[in-house]
Amino acid sequence: MTSWLPSLKTATPEEGYDLAVKLARVAVKLTQPDAAVRDRLRPDYAGDSDALIAVSQVVATHFATVAAANDYWRARA
Repeated sequence: MTSWLPSLKTATPEEGYDLAVKLARVAVKLTQPDAAVRDRLRPDYAGDSDALIAVSQVVATHFATVAAANDYWRARA
């Protein structure tokens, strides 16, 4: 079975950020597996500035983890 997350390693910070967003999205899907429920709830949080800020905080936490796993994209001497 192929893992949806084979590694936290990415070539660039941009790829790392994309991975952080994916981690957040997967967490939502695992928390609420019913797509219809997620679709129904989306308008509630899409216009809620507190919810959007919370999402940004979650992505930032994931990005910090990915960045650390990539040694902040600095080559080791």
